[in-house]
Amino acid sequence: MATIDYIIKHAEQHCKNNGSRLTDKRKNVLAGLLQSEKALSAYELANYCAKELDQSLPAMSVYRILDFLQEEQLVHKLNLANKYVACSHITCDHAHEVPQFLICSDCQRVTEIGINKKIIQTLQANVEEAGYHLKSPQLEINCICEACVKED
Repeated sequence: MATIDYIIKHAEQHCKNNGSRLTDKRKNVLAGLLQSEKALSAYELANYCAKELDQSLPAMSVYRILDFLQEEQLVHKLNLANKYVACSHITCDHAHEVPQFLICSDCQRVTEIGINKKIIQTLQANVEEAGYHLKSPQLEINCICEACVKED
């Protein structure tokens, strides 16, 4: 597994290649997400920066940073929880499948997996048959992780 420093350096190069810049504040927010196995809100990330890095960041600044990181495809927003996770494919250079997020309803741990494009096409066809239009193919599924199952 890649270290956080390695992932941050890769993300920094990714931004540079796209003509943007991964500032220190952006790196710190991304590092907070990389260190957490759970999705975090902007307020939780602001608290992380204050406690762990002794850096005061207002929640509105964190939201702007998260918007930037999302545009750069370095983080994903979990819409149902209004929280964010670091993309698990930051260091990959290949095309990715549509993300699916498995969210443990007990411990809130999040795992990102890919969905085959054919499955998304079938899902989209089903949605359209029902008279709707798919806004985003991202799926968020409530689950129970293996660790929590063993605890029960």
